[in-house]
Amino acid sequence: MYKIVFKQKLNDLVTKIGVAAPEIASAAKAGQFVILRPFDDSERIPLTVHDCDADNGTVFVIYQKMGRTTMELDTLNEGESLCDIVGPLGNPTVTHGFKKVAVVGGGVGCAIAFPVAKDLKKNGAQVTCITGFRSSDLVILEKEFSQISDSFYLMTDDGSAGEHGLVTNKLEELILSGEKFDEVIAIGPIIMMKFVCELTKKYGVKTIISMNSIMVDGTGMCGGCRLTVDGETKFACVDGPDFDGHKVDFDECMRRSTFYKDFETREREKACRLLEGKI
Repeated sequence: MYKIVFKQKLNDLVTKIGVAAPEIASAAKAGQFVILRPFDDSERIPLTVHDCDADNGTVFVIYQKMGRTTMELDTLNEGESLCDIVGPLGNPTVTHGFKKVAVVGGGVGCAIAFPVAKDLKKNGAQVTCITGFRSSDLVILEKEFSQISDSFYLMTDDGSAGEHGLVTNKLEELILSGEKFDEVIAIGPIIMMKFVCELTKKYGVKTIISMNSIMVDGTGMCGGCRLTVDGETKFACVDGPDFDGHKVDFDECMRRSTFYKDFETREREKACRLLEGKI
Protein backbone atom coordinates (compact mmCIF):
# COMPACT_ATOMS: atom_id res chain seq x y z
CA MET A 1 0.00 0.00 0.00
CA TYR A 2 1.29 3.46 -0.92
CA LYS A 3 0.14 6.35 1.22
CA ILE A 4 -1.09 9.62 -0.27
CA VAL A 5 0.83 12.30 1.61
CA PHE A 6 -0.36 15.31 -0.39
CA LYS A 7 -3.53 16.25 -2.26
CA GLN A 8 -4.37 19.57 -3.89
CA LYS A 9 -7.28 20.49 -6.15
CA LEU A 10 -5.91 22.55 -9.04
CA ASN A 11 -9.30 23.20 -10.64
CA ASP A 12 -12.69 21.51 -10.79
CA LEU A 13 -11.34 18.70 -12.97
CA VAL A 14 -7.65 18.45 -12.15
CA THR A 15 -5.96 17.27 -8.94
CA LYS A 16 -2.36 16.87 -7.81
CA ILE A 17 -1.35 14.13 -5.38
CA GLY A 18 1.91 13.10 -3.75
CA VAL A 19 2.46 9.41 -3.07
CA ALA A 20 5.05 7.92 -0.71
CA ALA A 21 7.13 5.77 -3.09
CA PRO A 22 10.84 6.30 -2.25
CA GLU A 23 12.34 3.97 -4.87
CA ILE A 24 10.37 5.57 -7.69
CA ALA A 25 11.07 9.08 -6.41
CA SER A 26 14.83 8.45 -6.47
CA ALA A 27 14.84 6.98 -9.98
CA ALA A 28 12.17 8.78 -12.06
CA LYS A 29 13.22 11.25 -14.76
CA ALA A 30 11.27 13.84 -16.74
CA GLY A 31 8.98 12.24 -19.29
CA GLN A 32 8.65 8.89 -17.53
CA PHE A 33 5.43 7.52 -16.07
CA VAL A 34 4.02 5.25 -13.38
CA ILE A 35 1.14 2.79 -13.41
CA LEU A 36 -1.20 2.79 -10.45
CA ARG A 37 -4.42 1.32 -9.12
CA PRO A 38 -6.51 3.14 -6.50
CA PHE A 39 -8.19 -0.10 -5.31
CA ASP A 40 -7.55 -3.79 -5.85
CA ASP A 41 -10.45 -4.05 -8.31
CA SER A 42 -9.51 -0.88 -10.23
CA GLU A 43 -8.07 -0.72 -13.72
CA ARG A 44 -4.36 -0.04 -14.05
CA ILE A 45 -3.76 3.46 -15.47
CA PRO A 46 -0.55 5.17 -16.61
CA LEU A 47 0.13 8.67 -15.27
CA THR A 48 3.21 10.68 -16.11
CA VAL A 49 5.39 11.78 -13.20
CA HIS A 50 4.92 15.50 -12.59
CA ASP A 51 7.66 15.92 -9.99
CA CYS A 52 9.66 14.03 -7.38
CA ASP A 53 10.96 14.81 -3.91
CA ALA A 54 13.72 12.24 -3.55
CA ASP A 55 14.68 13.45 -0.07
CA ASN A 56 11.21 12.70 1.27
CA GLY A 57 10.50 9.79 -1.08
CA THR A 58 7.45 11.40 -2.69
CA VAL A 59 6.22 11.06 -6.28
CA PHE A 60 3.78 13.67 -7.57
CA VAL A 61 1.25 13.05 -10.34
CA ILE A 62 -1.49 15.25 -11.74
CA TYR A 63 -4.65 13.71 -13.13
CA GLN A 64 -7.84 14.88 -14.77
CA LYS A 65 -11.12 13.30 -13.70
CA MET A 66 -12.21 11.91 -17.04
CA GLY A 67 -12.79 8.18 -16.64
CA ARG A 68 -13.80 5.62 -14.08
CA THR A 69 -10.37 5.06 -12.55
CA THR A 70 -9.40 8.71 -12.16
CA MET A 71 -12.77 9.29 -10.53
CA GLU A 72 -12.05 6.43 -8.12
CA LEU A 73 -8.58 7.85 -7.48
CA ASP A 74 -10.11 11.19 -6.58
CA THR A 75 -12.11 9.61 -3.73
CA LEU A 76 -8.86 8.94 -1.85
CA ASN A 77 -7.54 11.63 0.49
CA GLU A 78 -4.34 12.39 2.37
CA GLY A 79 -3.53 9.57 4.77
CA GLU A 80 -5.26 6.95 2.63
CA SER A 81 -3.36 4.59 0.34
CA LEU A 82 -3.25 3.44 -3.24
CA CYS A 83 -3.45 -0.27 -3.85
CA ASP A 84 -0.22 -0.13 -5.88
CA ILE A 85 2.06 2.04 -7.97
CA VAL A 86 4.83 0.83 -10.30
CA GLY A 87 7.58 2.68 -12.14
CA PRO A 88 9.34 4.57 -13.48
CA LEU A 89 8.44 3.37 -16.98
CA GLY A 90 9.02 4.71 -20.46
CA ASN A 91 12.02 6.54 -21.89
CA PRO A 92 13.03 9.84 -20.29
CA THR A 93 12.82 13.04 -22.31
CA VAL A 94 16.21 14.23 -23.55
CA THR A 95 16.85 17.49 -21.68
CA HIS A 96 20.60 18.05 -22.13
CA GLY A 97 22.71 19.50 -24.91
CA PHE A 98 20.41 22.40 -25.85
CA LYS A 99 20.96 26.15 -25.84
CA LYS A 100 17.40 27.37 -26.41
CA VAL A 101 14.19 25.35 -26.28
CA ALA A 102 10.49 26.19 -26.46
CA VAL A 103 8.25 23.98 -24.33
CA VAL A 104 4.58 24.09 -25.34
CA GLY A 105 1.94 22.64 -23.04
CA GLY A 106 -1.79 22.30 -23.57
CA GLY A 107 -4.36 21.67 -20.85
CA VAL A 108 -3.46 18.93 -18.40
CA GLY A 109 -0.46 18.17 -20.63
CA CYS A 110 1.18 21.10 -18.83
CA ALA A 111 1.64 18.77 -15.87
CA ILE A 112 4.08 16.78 -18.01
CA ALA A 113 5.62 19.77 -19.75
CA PHE A 114 6.63 21.24 -16.40
CA PRO A 115 9.26 18.67 -15.33
CA VAL A 116 10.68 18.72 -18.87
CA ALA A 117 11.07 22.49 -18.78
CA LYS A 118 12.48 22.30 -15.26
CA ASP A 119 15.16 19.79 -16.30
CA LEU A 120 16.05 21.75 -19.43
CA LYS A 121 16.62 24.84 -17.29
CA LYS A 122 18.63 22.82 -14.76
CA ASN A 123 20.83 21.55 -17.60
CA GLY A 124 21.66 25.05 -18.82
CA ALA A 125 19.16 25.69 -21.60
CA GLN A 126 17.33 28.96 -22.10
CA VAL A 127 13.70 27.91 -21.78
CA THR A 128 10.63 29.56 -23.27
CA CYS A 129 7.36 28.10 -22.03
CA ILE A 130 3.98 28.55 -23.69
CA THR A 131 0.91 27.06 -22.00
CA GLY A 132 -2.60 27.02 -23.38
CA PHE A 133 -6.07 26.48 -21.91
CA ARG A 134 -9.64 27.01 -23.05
CA SER A 135 -10.39 29.50 -20.26
CA SER A 136 -9.11 30.92 -16.96
CA ASP A 137 -10.93 28.37 -14.80
CA LEU A 138 -8.85 25.58 -16.34
CA VAL A 139 -5.42 27.19 -15.88
CA ILE A 140 -2.92 25.18 -13.83
CA LEU A 141 0.72 25.66 -12.79
CA GLU A 142 0.98 29.30 -13.90
CA LYS A 143 3.22 30.26 -10.95
CA GLU A 144 5.37 27.15 -11.30
CA PHE A 145 6.06 27.73 -15.00
CA SER A 146 6.86 31.40 -14.46
CA GLN A 147 9.47 30.44 -11.86
CA ILE A 148 11.44 28.05 -14.09
CA SER A 149 11.10 29.83 -17.46
CA ASP A 150 13.31 32.48 -18.99
CA SER A 151 10.18 33.60 -20.87
CA PHE A 152 6.64 32.46 -20.07
CA TYR A 153 3.44 32.99 -22.03
CA LEU A 154 -0.04 31.97 -20.92
CA MET A 155 -2.65 31.67 -23.66
CA THR A 156 -6.41 31.12 -23.39
CA ASP A 157 -8.86 30.47 -26.21
CA ASP A 158 -11.30 33.06 -24.87
CA GLY A 159 -8.77 35.59 -23.56
CA SER A 160 -9.97 35.26 -19.95
CA ALA A 161 -6.40 34.80 -18.70
CA GLY A 162 -3.02 35.67 -20.16
CA GLU A 163 -3.15 36.44 -23.87
CA HIS A 164 -6.05 35.71 -26.21
CA GLY A 165 -5.18 33.02 -28.73
CA LEU A 166 -3.69 29.60 -29.29
CA VAL A 167 -0.25 28.33 -28.35
CA THR A 168 0.59 28.14 -32.06
CA ASN A 169 -0.16 31.87 -32.42
CA LYS A 170 2.45 32.74 -29.80
CA LEU A 171 4.98 30.20 -31.05
CA GLU A 172 4.80 31.55 -34.60
CA GLU A 173 5.01 35.12 -33.31
CA LEU A 174 8.23 34.26 -31.47
CA ILE A 175 9.74 32.48 -34.48
CA LEU A 176 8.91 35.39 -36.77
CA SER A 177 10.41 37.82 -34.27
CA GLY A 178 13.77 36.09 -34.70
CA GLU A 179 13.83 33.50 -31.92
CA LYS A 180 16.02 30.55 -32.89
CA PHE A 181 15.00 27.42 -31.01
CA ASP A 182 17.18 24.31 -31.10
CA GLU A 183 14.03 22.32 -30.47
CA VAL A 184 10.35 22.64 -29.64
CA ILE A 185 8.78 20.16 -27.21
CA ALA A 186 4.98 19.96 -27.36
CA ILE A 187 2.81 18.08 -24.87
CA GLY A 188 -0.96 18.17 -24.79
CA PRO A 189 -4.04 17.16 -26.80
CA ILE A 190 -3.25 15.30 -30.02
CA ILE A 191 -4.84 18.01 -32.16
CA MET A 192 -2.71 20.69 -30.47
CA MET A 193 0.49 18.71 -31.04
CA LYS A 194 -0.47 18.15 -34.68
CA PHE A 195 -0.81 21.87 -35.37
CA VAL A 196 2.36 22.71 -33.46
CA CYS A 197 4.21 20.22 -35.65
CA GLU A 198 2.69 21.59 -38.85
CA LEU A 199 3.87 25.04 -37.82
CA THR A 200 7.40 24.03 -36.83
CA LYS A 201 7.83 21.89 -39.94
CA LYS A 202 7.14 25.01 -42.01
CA TYR A 203 9.98 26.81 -40.24
CA GLY A 204 12.35 23.84 -40.05
CA VAL A 205 12.40 23.54 -36.24
CA LYS A 206 12.86 20.04 -34.81
CA THR A 207 9.87 19.11 -32.65
CA ILE A 208 9.43 16.39 -30.06
CA ILE A 209 5.96 15.38 -28.90
CA SER A 210 4.78 13.14 -26.06
CA MET A 211 2.15 10.52 -26.85
CA ASN A 212 1.44 9.65 -23.22
CA SER A 213 -2.22 10.54 -23.66
CA ILE A 214 -2.89 7.46 -25.79
CA MET A 215 -1.32 4.94 -23.41
CA VAL A 216 -3.54 2.32 -21.76
CA ASP A 217 -1.73 -0.75 -20.47
CA GLY A 218 1.69 0.89 -20.23
CA THR A 219 3.68 -2.26 -21.02
CA GLY A 220 3.14 -2.75 -24.75
CA MET A 221 0.88 -5.76 -24.21
CA CYS A 222 -2.52 -4.26 -25.09
CA GLY A 223 -1.52 -2.51 -28.32
CA GLY A 224 -3.82 0.40 -27.50
CA CYS A 225 -1.07 2.98 -27.88
CA ARG A 226 0.29 1.87 -31.25
CA LEU A 227 0.92 4.60 -33.75
CA THR A 228 2.72 5.07 -37.04
CA VAL A 229 6.02 6.94 -36.93
CA ASP A 230 7.92 7.43 -40.17
CA GLY A 231 5.94 4.57 -41.70
CA GLU A 232 6.71 2.11 -38.88
CA THR A 233 4.45 0.86 -36.09
CA LYS A 234 5.54 2.02 -32.64
CA PHE A 235 4.09 1.74 -29.15
CA ALA A 236 3.97 4.92 -27.08
CA CYS A 237 4.56 3.19 -23.75
CA VAL A 238 7.70 1.20 -24.66
CA ASP A 239 9.14 3.03 -27.69
CA GLY A 240 8.23 6.48 -26.33
CA PRO A 241 6.38 8.32 -25.00
CA ASP A 242 8.48 10.89 -26.96
CA PHE A 243 8.68 10.89 -30.75
CA ASP A 244 9.79 13.16 -33.58
CA GLY A 245 6.54 15.01 -34.18
CA HIS A 246 7.26 15.56 -37.87
CA LYS A 247 7.19 11.79 -38.42
CA VAL A 248 3.99 10.94 -36.51
CA ASP A 249 0.78 10.12 -38.38
CA PHE A 250 -1.53 12.28 -36.25
CA ASP A 251 -4.62 11.71 -38.39
CA GLU A 252 -4.42 7.94 -37.92
CA CYS A 253 -3.88 8.44 -34.21
CA MET A 254 -6.93 10.67 -33.88
CA ARG A 255 -9.09 8.19 -35.75
CA ARG A 256 -8.00 5.36 -33.48
CA SER A 257 -8.56 7.43 -30.35
CA THR A 258 -12.32 7.39 -30.98
CA PHE A 259 -12.63 3.58 -31.14
CA TYR A 260 -13.63 3.15 -27.49
CA LYS A 261 -15.40 6.45 -26.98
CA ASP A 262 -18.84 4.90 -26.38
CA PHE A 263 -17.45 2.31 -23.96
CA GLU A 264 -15.53 4.97 -22.04
CA THR A 265 -18.65 7.13 -21.80
CA ARG A 266 -20.68 4.22 -20.37
CA GLU A 267 -17.96 3.40 -17.83
CA ARG A 268 -17.71 7.03 -16.74
CA GLU A 269 -21.47 7.27 -16.26
CA LYS A 270 -21.48 4.00 -14.33
CA ALA A 271 -18.70 5.29 -12.07
CA CYS A 272 -20.62 8.51 -11.45
CA ARG A 273 -23.66 6.55 -10.30
CA LEU A 274 -21.60 4.26 -8.10
CA LEU A 275 -19.67 7.08 -6.47
CA GLU A 276 -22.84 9.05 -5.83
CA GLY A 277 -24.36 6.01 -4.13
CA LYS A 278 -27.31 5.81 -6.53
CA ILE A 279 -26.98 2.09 -7.14
